[in-house]
Amino acid sequence: MPHHGVSSGQGHLRANWEQRLERSLPAPRVKLLWMGLGLVLVPALFDSVVLWAPARAYPLPAQEHPVKFSARVSPLQNAFGWRNLTCPVCKVFFTALNYGLKQEPNVARVGSVAIKMCKMLNIAPLNVCQSAVHLFEGDMVEVWRRSVLSPSEACGLILGPSCGHWDIFSTWNISLPSVPKPPPKPPSPPAPGAPVSRVLFLTDLHWDHDYLEGTDPNCADPLCCRRSSGWPPNSRAGAGYWGEYSKCDLPLRTLESLLKGLGSAGPFEMVYWTGDIPAHDVWQQSRQDQLRALTTITDLVRKFLGPVPVYPAVGNHESTPVNGFPPPFIKGNQSSQWLYEAMAKAWEPWLPADALHTLRIGGFYALTPRPGLRLISLNMNFCSRENFWLLINSTDPAGQLQWLVEELQAAENRGDKVHIIGHIPPGHCLKSWSWNYYKIVARYENTLAGQFFGHTHVDEFEIFYDEETLSRPLAVAFLGPSATTYINLNPGYRVYQIDGNYPGSSHVVLDHETYILNLTEANAPAASPHWKRLYRARETYGLPDALPASWHNLVYRMRDNEQLFQTFWFLYHKGHPPSEPCGTPCRLATLCAQLSARADSPALCRHLMPNGSLPEAHSSWSRTLLC
Repeated sequence: MPHHGVSSGQGHLRANWEQRLERSLPAPRVKLLWMGLGLVLVPALFDSVVLWAPARAYPLPAQEHPVKFSARVSPLQNAFGWRNLTCPVCKVFFTALNYGLKQEPNVARVGSVAIKMCKMLNIAPLNVCQSAVHLFEGDMVEVWRRSVLSPSEACGLILGPSCGHWDIFSTWNISLPSVPKPPPKPPSPPAPGAPVSRVLFLTDLHWDHDYLEGTDPNCADPLCCRRSSGWPPNSRAGAGYWGEYSKCDLPLRTLESLLKGLGSAGPFEMVYWTGDIPAHDVWQQSRQDQLRALTTITDLVRKFLGPVPVYPAVGNHESTPVNGFPPPFIKGNQSSQWLYEAMAKAWEPWLPADALHTLRIGGFYALTPRPGLRLISLNMNFCSRENFWLLINSTDPAGQLQWLVEELQAAENRGDKVHIIGHIPPGHCLKSWSWNYYKIVARYENTLAGQFFGHTHVDEFEIFYDEETLSRPLAVAFLGPSATTYINLNPGYRVYQIDGNYPGSSHVVLDHETYILNLTEANAPAASPHWKRLYRARETYGLPDALPASWHNLVYRMRDNEQLFQTFWFLYHKGHPPSEPCGTPCRLATLCAQLSARADSPALCRHLMPNGSLPEAHSSWSRTLLC
């Protein structure tokens, strides 16, 4: 009799593949198989979700995903007796397993084990475990079936290259044109009185539709200050009206206040908006929730900014499941078409037809906002360590980097300058993507006039160096502060002063200003929100200009000047630093992050220590990634 409502024909096929599994493994180990898949799925799923990561930079060993996978293989080898597994049996086993995982009851079976493991390991409250696993299980199992669990990949990993080829996240290279690179030519400072443009930069708005004043800001869930958070004990205060210093996002009224209060920071020539619109309740989001956030916030931005052109980029939170951005070769209901089409419709008033065309295909585009300047908006989810769809194929997803090279070469040929906007900074990307991007920036250093990213929620930057010596700073990426308070931050936004719109403009960043809402003041009885300028970069740090060499020198000045670093640490957290002090390891990790626009490249930080090498315990660094 068929199980779980499966037809008799399907039940026969199901029995067939289970028999093949039992022939490959002793019967008791078939049950162990589901536990093993659950064990692997849980850390993989929650590596992707990264529900609780605070915005900090601390010394941690840098690891790529293959290291994690390899570390998990040995226990499974012992559990299943795979030490004596032959190549033919291995391939039969994984072929049968792949077929079996297509059946809905077995996706649910893996999910059920993952929920139990999530609860047993105390990863999250049971309701979060259940919702997250149910949301992710279909996509995750499909991805693993097509990548890690495919016969060639899995058997190559378990038994070695003689039985298959393990190439998950293998290295790859984009092609650069044969056109010789022009000699480096740093931009000339603008003439006195030359026009200066102000560009508003918004990122990580994270609107929480369910934010509720007075609720518990320290609940057990990964996101608090919500209707589901409950009420705090009488000894503790509840969530503030305008936001809270905790693991909370923002109510709509705070974002309205931000946009309404922009007058003193303007006027603006244009707006760069680098994504992450929905809240961090990533364990329970539906496509309808994401589209509501997209349209609500887009309408709000348009209402308050009126005719000012807005140029958005796609954040990792726009999709559901979070971080799930399949490359364009994934078709049907699992593709990202539902999201890109909605974005194209919402953003059509701001973007020309050719930009909307590539947005619909891969979530990226290019346009010309003013004469002599090309703007490129990248979909940085195609570089993300947390985008589980890249397990299938991480080689230049959607051909985006090759397209970027073509855009930059065309701009160089025309004599144009280029700004790049995106969500995830290049130093936080998968290694091959990050190193290829670094190579592209080095090749087109004369053409690139600015790079603008978000994602980390804090106020920082990443410097690019020449690839030959890693000593000549040639570009800087600015990482703007978030609007959201998540985690323990003031709401904020950034304004860039750009060399203005005139013939011969360099279009480079001349300075920048950061504005915040001090929540302590705003949430006081009878108070009203007052957005104020927190600091100006050049004035505060004593910079002669905002070019790469000045930011490079600042890092080394902060290494030697504790007071200067503490100023940076205060501003890094938008005026609300953590209570625990940032000691030497923390300071070195934070400074190293500013030097590291290339992922997993500790050589970039070798000069931070007087003897030219970092202490062994901190020889490699990684920054905690926010979801």
